[in-house]
Amino acid sequence: MFKAIFATFANCFKIPELKSRIIFTVLVLAVCRMVALIPIPGLDGAALAQYFEQNASKTGGLLGMYSLFTGGAMENCAIGSLGIMPYISATIIIQLLSAVVPQLAKMVREEGGRTKIIQYGRYLTVLLCLGQGFFMALSWENPEKVFGGNFPGGLVLIQNLWWYRLQTVLVLTTGTLLLMWLGEQITDRGIGNGVSLVITIGILARLPQALQGAWLMFFPGKGAANSFNPFFAIALLLLLLAVVAAVIAVTQAQRKIPVQYAQRAVGRKVYAGGTSFMPLRVSYAGVMPIIFAQAILMFPETIFLQASRLTEKNMEGLSKVFSALYVALQRGTLIYITIEALMIIFFTYFWVATQFNEIQIADDLKKYGGYIPGVRPGQATSDFLHRAMSRITLAGALFLAAIAIVPTLMYNWWGVPFAVGQFFGGTSLLITVGVLLDTMRQMESHLLMRHYDGFLKKGRIKGRF
Repeated sequence: MFKAIFATFANCFKIPELKSRIIFTVLVLAVCRMVALIPIPGLDGAALAQYFEQNASKTGGLLGMYSLFTGGAMENCAIGSLGIMPYISATIIIQLLSAVVPQLAKMVREEGGRTKIIQYGRYLTVLLCLGQGFFMALSWENPEKVFGGNFPGGLVLIQNLWWYRLQTVLVLTTGTLLLMWLGEQITDRGIGNGVSLVITIGILARLPQALQGAWLMFFPGKGAANSFNPFFAIALLLLLLAVVAAVIAVTQAQRKIPVQYAQRAVGRKVYAGGTSFMPLRVSYAGVMPIIFAQAILMFPETIFLQASRLTEKNMEGLSKVFSALYVALQRGTLIYITIEALMIIFFTYFWVATQFNEIQIADDLKKYGGYIPGVRPGQATSDFLHRAMSRITLAGALFLAAIAIVPTLMYNWWGVPFAVGQFFGGTSLLITVGVLLDTMRQMESHLLMRHYDGFLKKGRIKGRF
């Protein structure tokens, strides 16, 4: 099997166009990694990087997740510390607004309207970068309050704070816009989805750290007891293979709804009817519900902690209540895991409800003479699609909830560090697997066009369900 895979990769470099696209993509991703390593002038990035290294097992919350998406840029105080997330957030906001604002929904369907939507997303990205960059600059001024560590002398090396803030905001905004532009260049001239690859390369950049953490789990080094357990190591390897296989299966899983097209005449042309199918993806929402749930759950913990500190002197009883709520909502507790799973299920249905428009699909089918066998066109088709999507969305939501809590359970039950456990589930595994599958599909399309064998025996990657 591995011989066939290596032969397929070798065939990729026999096609000039595909070879140039792959090389271009690799070079651009190398530039993205440089953006995550070059520090911002006037900041002591080494001190923050040392803090993250010493507290790797404690940074599994919002800071750890944000650092993961930026490829470690935030902990290095690098120019790409905001990462590509402001652009992702702006795109999501525009998509959600397009589903509820009639003017934007009409613009999406018009010719050239999608170009305007993309332009609005870029403008919103700049605004988000300015706001997030300013708050990040403030957090670096007071690292003890944000990160909880001890930073002698602080991180800021510039005496004029307003000049530091202005410079930092401009550098962070420029870094995000550079990453956004590089991602678009990959999409146009490279292979795969550029923005997704920028996120993925940042996640994979943490793989050496995860491997080091896994090695230290079994071989702690001098002065520590050797806790190597071969059965535990085999169990972790089998769990990793099982989770990856499950993610691949569910990511590609789809329900095929048969669609029959009647013969129709347009002017003097007569179009013959035919049979096709409509694929309904099980994992329609992708990784977005997990990101929403984990990001929102970080705010109550921070709010209750600050409220407990503010009321500690004057209202001791209320302070104890806030402190108890803070402890109950900490990452890893049973209440936290339960709320996180329920929020993932909710956001999965919310995302499908806003992005999957069964009424428009039914109208388009009726307009082009298509119908689902056994279902009347119009409202009946819309109701059928709604019921079918609701059933398969439940399966996808339960799977996302299970995958999201795997790293937390591994940390609670087996003491596996978050740096290691994040590759056994959660957002990192879902993003990595999904992006790699999408890139492989594009490479296979180039191979099949030139009559080369693809990565799979049948020559294409497709869903099993």
